[in-house]
Amino acid sequence: MPLSLVLVSDTHVPKRARDLPPGVWREIEAVDVVLHAGDWVDVALLDQFERRCRRLVGVHGNNDHGVLRERLPEVARVELEGIRVAVVHETGDAKGREARCAQRFPDADVLVFGHSHIPWDTTADTGLRLLNPGSPTDRRRQPHGTFVTAVADAGRLRDVAFHPVPPRS
Repeated sequence: MPLSLVLVSDTHVPKRARDLPPGVWREIEAVDVVLHAGDWVDVALLDQFERRCRRLVGVHGNNDHGVLRERLPEVARVELEGIRVAVVHETGDAKGREARCAQRFPDADVLVFGHSHIPWDTTADTGLRLLNPGSPTDRRRQPHGTFVTAVADAGRLRDVAFHPVPPRS
């Protein structure tokens, strides 16, 4: 049975935004599984995700400390509809990322990562697909914030879409 997914990272609440935009929350509440690649910043946001998500798979990032590091792993692994997914915050420099991650995660089909706030969708020579959803709250040098929706279906990740998040007014 297909699973609807939201991929998000680098939310930085409440440092970069007071909250996630309402449209992002609507998507999060509507899907089967949310994958969060770290940098929550405040445990209150994790609590909110846990209340509002049907299923949450998350990791801690470099800006997550204390209780967040106690409650979240550095790397999470999950199988979704036959797809082996790994989630991690940092993957290092963009140069050589695919080969480095394929070596580090040989048992994964998809790697969800964050840290750079730069949307990323590439595939390593081994077939590992690397996805960085960007950040819905801190666009940095990007034209807008982003998050990703996708569908896990019979061993295949399909309908991967990067969604722009309008700037706060």
